[in-house]
Amino acid sequence: MTPPASSQKLRLGITIGDFNGIGPEVIIKTLKESRIQSFCTPIIFGSAKVFSKHRKLLEVEFPYQIVSSAQPAQTSETKIYLVNSWTNDNPNVEPGRSSAEAGQCALAALKDSVTALKSGWIDAVVTAPINKFNIQDTEFKFIGHTEFYEHHFANTEKSKSLMTLVAEKFRIATLTGHIPLSKVSASITAQLLSEKIHIFAQSLQSDFGISKPKIAVLGLNPHAGEQGLLGLEEKNIIEPTLEKLRQEGILVFGPYPSDGFFGQMSQSKFDGVMGMYHDQSLIPFKTLAFDRGVNFTAGLSIVRTSPDHGTAYNIAGAGTADPTPMREAIFLAAEIASKRNLKAVKSV
Repeated sequence: MTPPASSQKLRLGITIGDFNGIGPEVIIKTLKESRIQSFCTPIIFGSAKVFSKHRKLLEVEFPYQIVSSAQPAQTSETKIYLVNSWTNDNPNVEPGRSSAEAGQCALAALKDSVTALKSGWIDAVVTAPINKFNIQDTEFKFIGHTEFYEHHFANTEKSKSLMTLVAEKFRIATLTGHIPLSKVSASITAQLLSEKIHIFAQSLQSDFGISKPKIAVLGLNPHAGEQGLLGLEEKNIIEPTLEKLRQEGILVFGPYPSDGFFGQMSQSKFDGVMGMYHDQSLIPFKTLAFDRGVNFTAGLSIVRTSPDHGTAYNIAGAGTADPTPMREAIFLAAEIASKRNLKAVKSV
C-alpha cells in the first residue's frame, strides 16, 4: 500500500499497546520514516519513560514532544507528539514478559485515545497489540480492541462493528468474531448475518471506494453443508438470508466451502469475503498476508486500524520486529479517514 496524499495532514493517534511486546519497537521504526510525517501528524498515546527505555534498547534517536493531551498537536509542524497517558516515573520494562504495569499503561493509552477521538483532536487511531489478559480491569472487560471501540463508538445501541482484515485487495471479515468455537453455530442467525453484510457492503463502498462491491460468503460446515447432509446452517439460515440480500441489490454470493474457495484462490474474484468464525477468516488471511496484514474495525463512526499480529513476546527487545504491518495500518487508517472526509486522495 502507498501512503495517501491529501490537501490537509491528518492527526493520527497511535496507542502504545503492551510495552513489553513489540509495539513500541514497531512504532519507533515506522515513525522514523520521513514519508510518514509527510501526510500525517503522529500522536502517540503511552509513556515518555517507557519510550525512553525502548529508545535505549534500540540505540536510536527518536525525538518527540511530550504533551498532556492531543489537543495542542499542530498539523502544520513536522514533529511527533507523545501524550503522557501513564506517568509512572520508573516503569519496569521487561521485554517478553507479561506484567500488570504493561496492562495499566496500555489501558491508559486507549482511554486517552477515546477522549481524543470524541474531542476531535485526532482523525483516526492505530492500535499497537495488547495482551488481552493483563489489560483486564473494571474499565476494560472486553475481548479485544474491536469490542472496546465498539462500546465507545457504535452509532446506535443496535449498531455493531465488523472485524475486517485487509491486505491490498484481499479483505475478509468474520461474522461471529471473538467467541468460543462451541458457541459459533448458535450465534449464526439471519439477523446477524444480514446486519454484518450490510456493514461490510457499506464499508467497502464508503471506506474503500468500491461502488458495487461483490461479497463472497463462506459456509460453516464442511462442503458448505452438502445440501443438509453435513449441517443445516447453510440451508436454513445462510442461503435464505443471502437471497433476501440479493433482492435488496447487494451483490452477495455463496455460501462457498472454505477449503475449495481458498484452495482455488477465489478471494481474488471478490471485493470482500465473509467468514463465519474467527479462525475460518484469520487462518487463510494470515497464511497469505501475515507480513502486511491490517485489522480494520468497520461499521464505527471512527477509524481504527491495527497491525494484524500480537505482542510477539518471543522477539520483544531483540530489535528484529518487522514494522511493515504497523506501516500498512497507518497507511490504511489515513486512506480511510481521508475518504470519509471527502478529501482528495491519490497514490504518491
